[in-house]
Amino acid sequence: MTNKNLLIVLVGLLAMRKALAQTPTMYAIKNVDIITMAATNTIVANATVVIANNHIQSINGTIPKNATIIDGKGKWLIPGLIDAHVHLPTDAYFGQKRPLQIPDLVFNTQDVMTPLIANGVTTVVDLDSKMETFGQKKAIERGDIIGPRIALAALINGGNGQGRLANTPEEGRILVRNAKAEGYDCIKVYSKLNIETYKAIIDESYKQGLQTIGHIPNAFQGKLEQAFVPHFGMVAHAEEFSKNADGFSWHEATKFAKLSKDNGTWLSPTLTAMVWIAKQTHSIDSIKNLPSLKYVHPLLQSKWLTANNYVKNASAENATYFDSMVMFHFQLVKAFKEAGVPIVAGTDAGVSGVVAGFSLHDELALLVQAGLTPHEALNAATLLAAQWLGVDKQIGSIETGKLADLVLLDQNPLINIQNTRKIAGVFVNGKWLNKTKINTMLTDLANRNTADKDKFNWKTIINRKK
Repeated sequence: MTNKNLLIVLVGLLAMRKALAQTPTMYAIKNVDIITMAATNTIVANATVVIANNHIQSINGTIPKNATIIDGKGKWLIPGLIDAHVHLPTDAYFGQKRPLQIPDLVFNTQDVMTPLIANGVTTVVDLDSKMETFGQKKAIERGDIIGPRIALAALINGGNGQGRLANTPEEGRILVRNAKAEGYDCIKVYSKLNIETYKAIIDESYKQGLQTIGHIPNAFQGKLEQAFVPHFGMVAHAEEFSKNADGFSWHEATKFAKLSKDNGTWLSPTLTAMVWIAKQTHSIDSIKNLPSLKYVHPLLQSKWLTANNYVKNASAENATYFDSMVMFHFQLVKAFKEAGVPIVAGTDAGVSGVVAGFSLHDELALLVQAGLTPHEALNAATLLAAQWLGVDKQIGSIETGKLADLVLLDQNPLINIQNTRKIAGVFVNGKWLNKTKINTMLTDLANRNTADKDKFNWKTIINRKK
């Protein structure tokens, strides 16, 4: 056999080995109660769900002989959760970046994703995606990393500085078209955009088939109604309304809700982000005592604890103001619900105190506290979010033919929304992670973060790069 033929054989054997290694396993979850989150709000009791090729093959169909059986007796199955507002950490450069420079900080992609999947978050919308985010997404899609599906948003702002900046309508349209060509899924509008550029970005995004989400630019202060132009898809924070409020009254909440309803604009209130900001204006102890802090990279832990602007600017006046804002955001959720405005769950994960994955369960609990039913809160993090993204034919509910993004719970979340935290296992991208595997991944992450704490001091690293 010639060397060339031998090489061909070896390549063929390697390809076959890879194909066999990637052959998906078939699963059957037996005797489980399903909260389908389908349009009919169906609950299917004592059911069998067969999963093959990363899809739901059948519900109450025949169990294939080669299926791995998962006992679902006494447990509840819900669709994989969607966090519609996250900021995934990516490799960082401190100071001026030079050609061929390697990053000053490299994040382990699996470490970034583990807290998300451990909490049943199988899809995220990253609202300031970068080149590195594309790399994270591809690593997950290749199967190198166990992580959620990632929708990528290109952030467009105005003014000067770095990033995608547009200060004329034509600049805004060009950036939208570029983002579409680069593979972004949606556009995030930001605070420093001028009025005409903002309107052009919204219009061009619609023409390019891209959803828009984001802030209400500061240029609309005192004339908020002008920001609600056709095709403005979703407001990314309840704070965008409270910062435009004359007073935190129910009357204003209903006025804002009507604006959104009349324009067809949805809301992602990110209640948990503002709750955490308010806590920090009272004391840094809220961060120090955060149980999930150990799952955050040590450098970010150091930043949250030592370079925290909410703590730095804390005062009795600020604490009272932010507490009042939190309560007004609850009123906004209630008013938007009553007006029939769709409310989608997002957390702003990455803000100090808002730990990815864990924060979505906080958000669901806060949405219920604000007036949503547990079913409505679940809908905000499943089917409704999928519909806004335009992927509800693939994810968001438990139906035959859809992707098998699933969370197995020990108790019924419709009785108590806190039961979404009681996770027995997660299906993500065709992989089954039982509770033991999840706990092992989290423990390993926490142990490594704790061991590396002394290696990362935010102030030292930043000052060294100045």
